[in-house]
Amino acid sequence: SDLRQILATKSVENIQFLPFLTTDANNLSWLGYGCLKGDGTLITVNAIGAALQTLYILVYLYYSPAKRPVLLQVVLLLAVVVTGYGYFTILVDTGTRLTHLGLFCSVFTITMYLSPLADLAKVVRSKSTRCLSFPLTVTTFVASSSWTLYGLQLHDPYITVPNVPGILTSLVRFWLFQRYRPGQDKPYSPLPA
Repeated sequence: SDLRQILATKSVENIQFLPFLTTDANNLSWLGYGCLKGDGTLITVNAIGAALQTLYILVYLYYSPAKRPVLLQVVLLLAVVVTGYGYFTILVDTGTRLTHLGLFCSVFTITMYLSPLADLAKVVRSKSTRCLSFPLTVTTFVASSSWTLYGLQLHDPYITVPNVPGILTSLVRFWLFQRYRPGQDKPYSPLPA
């Protein structure tokens, strides 16, 4: 929906860039884990995810009036990816590489899923869910549930454990949507002149 809004309005106003960037980094990390493990599902899903996130980043960059901060964040992401690649291929021995990369991916995914907690406090204070995206909440719930089940099937804690917070934060957001329905927002009336 964010991409559709950018294309429709030809503006990035009110759309945050960081989620695109962190999701791309997350996809690239899991793509590396999938390649190292030889897991076709992880490779396919995260290659497609990384390609789509990169497309979102390029569209955001194209419509962004302030290109320098966006480019700086992209360059920083690329530096982190290259540094991570160097660390995992040069400094970590082959026997523990999968474990180290799995742990890194898990921590990164947990951080990504817990990042909306700041918005949840804002929702409770304002008693409004206007700053939350219902489609994103549904997607997060379905994706994190699917990955949790997939990790359980493979007995892979690096896939299972980091997706549980995605389920929990989605359930909290569903509860907030129920508690503070969009139609219940208090209308603001302008001050008389």
